[in-house]
Amino acid sequence: MLRNIVVLKRVLGDALGHFNNDDGWAMASHLALSALLALFPFLIFATSLASFLGADAFADTAVHLVFDTWPEEIAAPIAQEVANVLTVQRGDFLTFGIVVAAFFASNGIEALRVSLNRAYRVVETRSLIFLRAQSLAFVIIATMGFVIVSTLLVLVPLAASIAQRHFPLLEPYVGSSTYWRYFIASMVIIFALFAVHLWLPAGRRRFVDIIPGLIFTLVAWLVGSSIFATYLSYFSSYASTYAGLASIMVALVFLYILSVIFIMGGELNAAIRRYLDARARVPA
Repeated sequence: MLRNIVVLKRVLGDALGHFNNDDGWAMASHLALSALLALFPFLIFATSLASFLGADAFADTAVHLVFDTWPEEIAAPIAQEVANVLTVQRGDFLTFGIVVAAFFASNGIEALRVSLNRAYRVVETRSLIFLRAQSLAFVIIATMGFVIVSTLLVLVPLAASIAQRHFPLLEPYVGSSTYWRYFIASMVIIFALFAVHLWLPAGRRRFVDIIPGLIFTLVAWLVGSSIFATYLSYFSSYASTYAGLASIMVALVFLYILSVIFIMGGELNAAIRRYLDARARVPA
């Protein structure tokens, strides 16, 4: 038991120390702002591509996919603004404006890459062209994934309803459409975390190497977002301080909290790997 405490203290000390010494707080600010700046371009690009492919109802489900996992106090104001932007009529998705939107959306991927490279303590050696192409590929793959998932958000509750009518015994296990939205949105987040930790940073990592940081990230996101939502409900003065900018400032602070946790997840994986490597070098 004592040994486990010592190991835990050593790993956490390594992770926190590297996070602080390598400008983790500043990187979290960069990541939060980049995420907010990339959100609207990504959703504009995704909606335009979905409309080109015939998925005209994508805008409604896209808002759910992104904001259903946010606390309502944070998501409600900005989700409405996003919905207003997405319902603006646009031309074909392969226009200059949409290409620019895709480029700015890829900047958010680049911010994730820089943060994880620092967290995993690796130096980027791949070419700029490859990195930007990979970021754009992530945007396009994420868009296609959103289109597929938005279809599932319609088809799965419908299939569940049909199954429930034919097999009444399934009723306690089917759940509502809200349940399915939360479930699918959560699965998207988990898959996305695996993808960015495995393939964005330089170097190679095994699947098992990234699991501790992902578990930490998911649990800390849940706890952190709940605490921040409670704070907004009872103690926040954002509305009086920032007036019309309150919803943006709340979203930015929320994304900053998520960014700190996200980077710490990478730092934790790196610290565990560093400890295991050091232990392996010690003679038995």
